[in-house]
Amino acid sequence: MDAAGWASVDDVLRVAEMTPDELNVAVATNDKGRLQLEGLRIRCCQGHSMDNMPVTRLALEASWEAIAPFASLWHGTSLDALPGIGRLGITSSHRTHVHLAESVDSKVGKRAHVDVLIEIGPEALRRAGLGVFRAQNGVVLVERVPLESIVAVHPVGTDRRSLGTACRAASLPLATGGG
Repeated sequence: MDAAGWASVDDVLRVAEMTPDELNVAVATNDKGRLQLEGLRIRCCQGHSMDNMPVTRLALEASWEAIAPFASLWHGTSLDALPGIGRLGITSSHRTHVHLAESVDSKVGKRAHVDVLIEIGPEALRRAGLGVFRAQNGVVLVERVPLESIVAVHPVGTDRRSLGTACRAASLPLATGGG
């Protein structure tokens, strides 16, 4: 694998013990379009781990589209994640980037189990000197989301009272109104 996450199709077929047809089906049927196949090379569009991998943030970012959004960006997560987010912002942990979505109804850039949607102000990301990128499958990526970039936390799979308690404990802004 190279610094931008590309690997030889032949190597992947050998290691995964797949046929070319099985690999093509895996690429075509992935529900979030995570796999990118170009000629004789393949990679995950986003979601790269930093642990023992040759990928680098710089090489990945050079392979994605740099964007300058003006509308809010969104990060779906669990209620349990709010205390850590209240201390550190949204971090990529052992991955290269935080996954975001450009709309609340997007299925890319959000976890399978979402209790809350965190609204992020793109202008605050720019003020923090953070580049915002879009992968080939539409996922928006940023190295991290500082606390000052968080506009509000919106309920999705949790009741507003529980969310209010969690937001107050984490010192995060709860969305006003019904959203």
